[in-house]
Amino acid sequence: MGRHGGGRSGLRARVRARWRILTLMGAGAVALAVALTMCTGWPGGGAEPGPSSRTGVYGTPKKPGGSSPAELGWGFTHTQYSADHGEGAAKKSADALLSADPMPQNQHIMGWGADNPEPAPGEYDFSDLDRRVELMRKTGATPVLTLCCAPDWMKGGAKGDTDWSKKSLEKAPEPEHYQDFADLVGKIAERYPDIRHFIVWNELKGFFDNKKNRWDYEGYTELYNLVYRELKKQNEDNQVGGPYAVMDSNPPGDATNASTLSGPWGVIDQRSLDAVEYWNRHKEGADFVAVDGSSYTREGDELIPDEFAATQKFADVTKWLRQTTRLPVWWAEWYVEPPDANDDRKGWSEERRTAVQAAALLRMARAGVAAAFYWNPQTTGADCPGCLWRSTELDGGGKELPMMELLSRFEKAFPPGTPLRQVDVAADDRPNVLTLASDKDVLVVNTLDRPIKASVDGRSFDMDAYGVRWLDR
Repeated sequence: MGRHGGGRSGLRARVRARWRILTLMGAGAVALAVALTMCTGWPGGGAEPGPSSRTGVYGTPKKPGGSSPAELGWGFTHTQYSADHGEGAAKKSADALLSADPMPQNQHIMGWGADNPEPAPGEYDFSDLDRRVELMRKTGATPVLTLCCAPDWMKGGAKGDTDWSKKSLEKAPEPEHYQDFADLVGKIAERYPDIRHFIVWNELKGFFDNKKNRWDYEGYTELYNLVYRELKKQNEDNQVGGPYAVMDSNPPGDATNASTLSGPWGVIDQRSLDAVEYWNRHKEGADFVAVDGSSYTREGDELIPDEFAATQKFADVTKWLRQTTRLPVWWAEWYVEPPDANDDRKGWSEERRTAVQAAALLRMARAGVAAAFYWNPQTTGADCPGCLWRSTELDGGGKELPMMELLSRFEKAFPPGTPLRQVDVAADDRPNVLTLASDKDVLVVNTLDRPIKASVDGRSFDMDAYGVRWLDR
């Protein structure tokens, strides 16, 4: 469970310290710029946001084709570093990249690039969150907010202080402050009236009961219901979901707390399913169910039976979630490459990484996933495996990287509800090639670490090792 907290989220104390220094240096300028450009005032009120530059209307544009409000499709989550910091020219390049093919974008309300929104009761600081929301607005995104984490004073800390260490940040609010957290969420919803999509908390952080050796799903659901009620009070059209449980799995035959949800990829931890089922029975309401997880196993970080076949886990878990909750399924985070001891993912080539991520996306699409958010591991350096764009802190930054090319194309080709069709794959290619096809687009993935000559729908073509190729009908 520790791996699913601050490690992979970039919240180690030394990283947060650097971020905190940068934030303090620029806080005054940021606050002034936001106040002048957004005219939102302090705190939580002010003028309505301007119309979208793409549609000319206020609020979140509706998805084409009559999609459900909860069916957002394929997007990403902003982390500590994003396109709201850096060199002017690089930021413009990133803005142009994100605006060219808008997709859903997710931001946490505290941490992952946002400062403490309420350092002391009734004292608000939304400058960082304002800046991130403005980035989402100006690039035409459908904005999503993850309602995590909580100010220190709500979880036993001192008023006016913020401890950015993982141990502190990942604490849940104390029960006597659940309503205070809901009230803060209400202020945020009031401040950003164009945002309609909210995920309540992150990975059940701070809700594990060590004495009972299970999740405190009763406490989480109590918090969730207060937040749900507040968001619906602000606007009945707000879309709210949870519980953002981690779908951990263990190898077959070596599973503790084993459930009946299993496959060649492993066995899901029953405690995660218990948390989802309790929340589903006792929630006041929900517009979607949100989870996260990885295709590799929890302890050994194994990919069973291999990295491509392991991605079937996303489809099998999605099927269970749909049957259990009857709600649209959101993958708030999804991972395919095991991290090293420093939580870095640098063991694979970019070609291999992108190919396995393509496999995960196509399996989620086949399973009917309504939304999935890629955890964007943006850094300030040139070496950034899996990043969506070259860092905006660098000269020539903001340029598209392979995962961005895949994600943006996938978002356009396979939005939720797209009718899928079978394709004709040559017999020799079937064990080695994965495909996903609509009436307009075909995605082909070579799962081998060597070039092949593939034949799909009667067309023959060469593919590089771990090649990802798009065919137009």
